[in-house]
Amino acid sequence: MEEDTGALPRKDDFSEWYNEVLWRAEIMDVRYPVKGLYVWYPHGFAIRKRAYGILRDLMDRDHAETMFPLLIPETEFMKEATHIKGFEDEVYWVTHGGRNELDVPLALRPTSETAIYPMYSLWIRSHTDLPLKLYQIVNTFRYETKHTRPLIRLREITSFKEAHTVHATREEAEAQVETALGLYREFYESLRVPVIISRRPAWDKFPGADYTIAVDTIMPDGKTLQIGTAHMLGDHFSRTYEITYEDANGERQYASQTCYGISERSIAAVISVHGDDKGLVLPPEVAPIEIVVVPIIVGKRRDEVLLAARALEEELRSAGFVVKLDDRDLRPGAKYYHWEMRGVPLRLEIGPRDIDANTVVAVTRDGHKITLDRRGVVEGVFSALAAFRKGLEQTARQAMIDRITVAATLEETVLAVRKGVAVVHWCGSKECAEEIEAAVDASILGSDIRSDLITVSRGPCIACGGDGTSTLVARTY
Repeated sequence: MEEDTGALPRKDDFSEWYNEVLWRAEIMDVRYPVKGLYVWYPHGFAIRKRAYGILRDLMDRDHAETMFPLLIPETEFMKEATHIKGFEDEVYWVTHGGRNELDVPLALRPTSETAIYPMYSLWIRSHTDLPLKLYQIVNTFRYETKHTRPLIRLREITSFKEAHTVHATREEAEAQVETALGLYREFYESLRVPVIISRRPAWDKFPGADYTIAVDTIMPDGKTLQIGTAHMLGDHFSRTYEITYEDANGERQYASQTCYGISERSIAAVISVHGDDKGLVLPPEVAPIEIVVVPIIVGKRRDEVLLAARALEEELRSAGFVVKLDDRDLRPGAKYYHWEMRGVPLRLEIGPRDIDANTVVAVTRDGHKITLDRRGVVEGVFSALAAFRKGLEQTARQAMIDRITVAATLEETVLAVRKGVAVVHWCGSKECAEEIEAAVDASILGSDIRSDLITVSRGPCIACGGDGTSTLVARTY
């Protein structure tokens, strides 16, 4: 890919900025000749790899990773009526093998309940087999008819982490939903992405679930992006697929289940929440390169500077950092642009003056410039990156605070959703939800809000005046 040094659109023109960043920072190439399918550039995939490494470490604490087939027989797929009704317009069907029509059409998984649960019914026999907690990271396919957008709304979701758990009792399954939400909070804390958790209305829950609790963040344009969900399935699927176990008294019982997922929308959140007018801004945890060393070549001391830069690179690599020495024959300014666009958290500059003074110039991606003692450079880098992380978190948190508005009337809600999320009182009825959504041109996200940024209270519903509770209203992706 050729280096482009043109001006990036300002981030306040978010849609244009987002599309430009994806290709200039080498995240995704949108030119694949199938609508809604995109190609990861190596740099983008390296970000994904590091982020999903964090996610895997969290899941591996008490889940086991597995892999189920992509193709689901129509006979299994159609068993759970409520579930299928929710996906029937989104399924890709494989109807032929070569030139032969298949006896049983095969669905490309839009999600894997109907692929996994027939096997669970074979594997689970006794209460001693429970709980069962498995997850996989796979691609899923949905015939998305709305406007597609890389990483956000896709026809091939390339990085879907879905967990599927089975429990002896409903109480254990409900506790697992809360555990899953805790894992997701921890994941997004690592990415420095602030989130709001809420319970979706009954009509917006996952098809076949008792209830759905979702994780959202607020994008720079004020719309919310759902970046995680946890579903309490109860015994709906266990009854459909005969997932039963023998309890301690020798009686057969239907199991209770949960499922929860995160996709590459998590990467879209990192890009969007932290990025600026210069391009990506990456937390060190997910940056493919944490530190770039830029030698400042002046006059006859070229070899001396390069030698010092290589020694610095090696020392930092030995300390565990992911480091890149940029010794290309380019002006320093061109190198700065290149690595700022790609979100490298820390740039170290070393030239003749620095060698003479036994110092290194450090510049964090958010523009803070400090001089480090060369003899204590490892400690100085640790400190600079720690401050950078804290700054990222504080900036992202404040941006979310600025986009949350408490609204007491429909008129106030209209204004609030133009810039972000409105917190209103809603009675819980679908009729009032429809009235609110029509009046403000936004969606009821959910109640039972979990966020230290929002004070939950009761008050009159902004539609009917009846008893209501704090509820999120927003425009959504």
